[in-house]
Amino acid sequence: MNNVIKNKKEEVSNGIELNDKDYLNSINSTLKEMVKNYSVVLTEASNENLFKVYKKIFDNIITMQRQTFELIFEKGWYILEKAEKNKINNKFSTLNQEFIDLNNQE
Repeated sequence: MNNVIKNKKEEVSNGIELNDKDYLNSINSTLKEMVKNYSVVLTEASNENLFKVYKKIFDNIITMQRQTFELIFEKGWYILEKAEKNKINNKFSTLNQEFIDLNNQE
């Protein structure tokens, strides 16, 4: 069984010079960091108006990050692995038990 989810890889030039794949990966990494940072900013916004401004910026950044990731995946430069059903079930059980434990602490 093939556990890989991928698209046909678009070839790029090798060597010292940056190519489209390098640029897109760099942009994607930067946008992911911005998403993380704006998540913190949102939780620390001092008032509702400031929160709304940050939220609009966050929404734009996360949309750009998703579009960038989708382009990288479309070009075959990102490969996903199918999770086995038992791994998904085990993870769900673990997270569900943690959720139950948290609710029981109240």
